[in-house]
Amino acid sequence: PNTDDMRDAPSIAIAQALADAGVEVVAYDPEGMELAAPIMPEVTMAASAYDAIEGADVVAIVTEWDAFRALDLERMKQAMKCPVVVDLRNIYEPADMRERGFAYTSIGRA
Repeated sequence: PNTDDMRDAPSIAIAQALADAGVEVVAYDPEGMELAAPIMPEVTMAASAYDAIEGADVVAIVTEWDAFRALDLERMKQAMKCPVVVDLRNIYEPADMRERGFAYTSIGRA
């Protein structure tokens, strides 16, 4: 988190597995885009988190950047085709996300 070091980043394996399965993947990382782009040519690299979210069926949070914690959740919900969030880093509170109208899944908690 909060680094451009992509070595052993689970986000790469996740994005590649989704792309290999035929999913259109749009990714954003505040620091790692330049390093990630050549590793994942089948993944579209967005200029911002909001660009990545625009029209998404699902948003997967795979790193705990402070910038992702600070997203305007109402703007996020409005930008998505379906307000579904899979939070693999537990950066949001489940009850809060559900109260805001998201279908929300996180790891290891209800």
